[in-house]
Amino acid sequence: MPEFNFTKSSYSTPSNECLEVARNIPGTIAIRDSKTPDGPILRLTPTTWTKFTATLH
Repeated sequence: MPEFNFTKSSYSTPSNECLEVARNIPGTIAIRDSKTPDGPILRLTPTTWTKFTATLH
């Protein structure tokens, strides 16, 4: 399986409290905590990701 290419959120705080998101794998949006890059990765479908981010506005 190809590796995820994570990007840090633009909402990152100076104390590094943020999420990282990877969108480079077709059909999968991967999310992880930037403070624990070797920790768990949440994988969502693009549809679920869109619904989730729509609730944040």
